[in-house]
Amino acid sequence: MIRVLVAEDVRLLREALVDLISYEDDIEVVASVATGDAIVPTALRDRPDVAVIDIELPERDGLDAAAELRDLLPGCRSLILTGLGRPGNLRRSARANVAGFMLKDSRPQDLVAAIRTIAAGGRVIDPQLAYAALDVADNPLTEREADVLRLTSEGANPREIAARLHLTYGTVRNYLAAAVTKLGARNRVDAIRIATEAGWI
Repeated sequence: MIRVLVAEDVRLLREALVDLISYEDDIEVVASVATGDAIVPTALRDRPDVAVIDIELPERDGLDAAAELRDLLPGCRSLILTGLGRPGNLRRSARANVAGFMLKDSRPQDLVAAIRTIAAGGRVIDPQLAYAALDVADNPLTEREADVLRLTSEGANPREIAARLHLTYGTVRNYLAAAVTKLGARNRVDAIRIATEAGWI
């Protein structure tokens, strides 16, 4: 019997997923949670084989929880579900070493098949997302430009970034300007959006 944890914040969708998965003779839903911060403690208690996790959850991002789950409970493999097929999310999933990544509008039978594949040690990536990720250009940002843009996205101002990265204020401003130019962005906010969607920060 494959033991499954479902993490989805929309109650109607969470209960539909639980019903769909539970319908299978060889799969049992052992827990369902509505927030990202509940994933790891619930999994440690109930020991699922597969965690089906929405990428955008309240309290904690689904990918962050999946990465911690991999470290603390290696026997549980994660399948990430997303409503947004952004290549950046797929890249983040790869970095978190999740076993599967699917769109929420996948066919129910494909989701069930993915759970079985992942439980057996395989990997599942939605083909549409894989092709979209291949179409994304290589990252034009240097490591330092990406660091500065990432810290800016977290709300740090140039002076705070300069202090944190041991750079001058002018150097930070230059890195931000270079990032905006390289990404063909209108401004810093647009640069952050472009880099995030592409998975570069």
